[in-house]
Amino acid sequence: MAKQPSSTIALNKRARFEYHLDERIEAGIALEGWEVKALRAGKIQFGESYVLLKNGEAFLFGCHITPLTSASTHVKADPTRNRRLLLHRRELDRLIGLVERKGQTLIPTAMYWSKGKVKVEIAVARGKQTHDKRRAQKDRDWERQKGRLMKNT
Repeated sequence: MAKQPSSTIALNKRARFEYHLDERIEAGIALEGWEVKALRAGKIQFGESYVLLKNGEAFLFGCHITPLTSASTHVKADPTRNRRLLLHRRELDRLIGLVERKGQTLIPTAMYWSKGKVKVEIAVARGKQTHDKRRAQKDRDWERQKGRLMKNT
């Protein structure tokens, strides 16, 4: 039986460590042809990216998609261009309200394939303080230690 390829393109693992993630929303993304080819090859750096709301639209900033060397020669590839996120107007208005009134931020947490299209999972987030980060690291270390102890006994 053939193993099915994973639909996940990229994960932002730092987001869970740096922020309290409250709500997750799926958004489409406007890409060019060379970007889709590069995503199929896994040429993406997603960790430092963030979402900004400008003029009633959502944009993905800081996402670096490295162009393939075999991509078309007549297209000038910009690996760090700002990419438009595709959301319904009602969702955008609600997100604008959360960001402006409550002071929360929008963080992309995952990029994946869904029915042949690229989707981005956005989380509404609140920043963690230093002591919260230390507690999360302490819990993670304890879980690792506990797993080692259970394995050896």
